[in-house]
Amino acid sequence: MEFNPSDHPRASTIFLSKSQTDVREKRKSLYINHHPPGQLRRKYSSCSTIFLDDSTVSQPNLKYTIKCVALAIYYHIKNRDTDGRMLLDIFDENLHPLSKSEVPPDYDKHDPEQKQIYRFVRTLFSAAQLTAECAIVTLVYLERLLTYAEIDICPANWKRIVLGAILLASKVWDDQAVWNVDYCQILKDITVEDMNELERQFLELLQFNINVPSSVYAKYYFDLRSLAEANNLSFPLEPLSRDRAYKLEAISRLCEDKYKDFRKAAKKRSVSADNLTVVRWSPAIIS
Repeated sequence: MEFNPSDHPRASTIFLSKSQTDVREKRKSLYINHHPPGQLRRKYSSCSTIFLDDSTVSQPNLKYTIKCVALAIYYHIKNRDTDGRMLLDIFDENLHPLSKSEVPPDYDKHDPEQKQIYRFVRTLFSAAQLTAECAIVTLVYLERLLTYAEIDICPANWKRIVLGAILLASKVWDDQAVWNVDYCQILKDITVEDMNELERQFLELLQFNINVPSSVYAKYYFDLRSLAEANNLSFPLEPLSRDRAYKLEAISRLCEDKYKDFRKAAKKRSVSADNLTVVRWSPAIIS
């Protein structure tokens, strides 16, 4: 039985699977041409200096998370299935254009570049002041839509699918949700009625399943980091400062105190030799 990656933490994310072929080809090309990927720019920690990035699962770096999500969408489009899956009208940019500019006749023929996808997503996130966590949830909803509705994301529909996923993620995740009319101020030529219909049909196609378990969220975050590493899109590293070291130490102590009661309770439990288990505690620092 195959699990849906947007619902189950053990199922591999679709975008990471779709990127594997391209990543292998890139590594093969670099090996043949004797160009190690990113070795000259990579920073390594030493006994005197520790390099860390400022992105964590609880507080991801906004700019680089959006870049990673755009890259994931790019691989979805580039390596989409070509089995003639249907194109739903609500996502067709020819039927529901996002601008008054004339849609080119070959609008469905040319795959968008990663930079084009990044600019589109960044514009929406910047104007609506959305968070990096919202970007990860956007990707979860996008993959859930593709699997539930059995459609592919392609040049003809990628903008409206991404817009619908962002619209829904911003309302579910952020405390101060952005109204549909606010997106109409960002995308000047789209109507509120179109936005409402896009949201309604997106929800129906998701079967109103907007729940994102923490384990699924964490899986997508770390798979995005793996995607970034494989594509030489590493998060910026900075030397560990004294202030941040104190902060990390304080968080570690807080976690230690939090789990003291659990440790005591575990030690007091009486178990038989046939059912003996050893409880190990290893608090993880996530911010």
